[in-house]
Amino acid sequence: MPVTEIDVRTADGVMDVYLHTPDDDGGGTTPPVVIFYPDAGGVRPVMHDMADQFAARGYAVAVVNYFYRSGKISFDVGKVWSDPDLRAELMAVMGKAAPALVVQDTAALLEVLDARSDVRADKVATVGYCRGGLLAFTVAGAIPDRVAAAASIHGGGIATEEPTSPHLRADDISAALYFGVAANDQSCTPEQQELLTTALDKAGARYELEHYTAAHGFAVADNPSHDAAAEQRHWEKVTALFARELPTG
Repeated sequence: MPVTEIDVRTADGVMDVYLHTPDDDGGGTTPPVVIFYPDAGGVRPVMHDMADQFAARGYAVAVVNYFYRSGKISFDVGKVWSDPDLRAELMAVMGKAAPALVVQDTAALLEVLDARSDVRADKVATVGYCRGGLLAFTVAGAIPDRVAAAASIHGGGIATEEPTSPHLRADDISAALYFGVAANDQSCTPEQQELLTTALDKAGARYELEHYTAAHGFAVADNPSHDAAAEQRHWEKVTALFARELPTG
């Protein structure tokens, strides 16, 4: 699929975003946008491969380097959690990419997309994995008038006791939501899931929370916990959600 790197000027610098677009079939349709937030490993080949999966279904996919404040940086997810030095580096990088900052970055990205004639961004979908799942959900509550659907796949920290937890904005959300929860995931515990569903139910939100039998990282092929069957299941659920809420035709 064609990929174009675009620069998005933000309050803190220039964020690199990689826009994957469908192959031109001559149909004359303008593809709607999916904003793609990578996992904690950052932008790397497997993330581009996954973006291509959405582009093949007719979407323009904006892969966001939300680590841009630290440069064009990525991590080996097979090593980063077991190597103390790498983990410390990742924590420092993540500390410069707080969800509130990524919301601001996303608003700047939307302005850039609005100015383009080759994509349709009046309504978008968001999707994210691990840390990116938190961001996809956060943006749905922070910019609700723009997000039609949001998918969080083995997302961490999506409902906590912190005052900035995104579940506290459930009343603001208009998007349809999907949460793919990994088995025995300490970043999304049963207690946190209860916080989440209680808030969403009270708000009357449209959502599905599905429990997978696979471990955290199941959807990402370069993760040691990758599970092919679970990955396929997530593709079926997320693409069905997007087809329903943000059709390409």
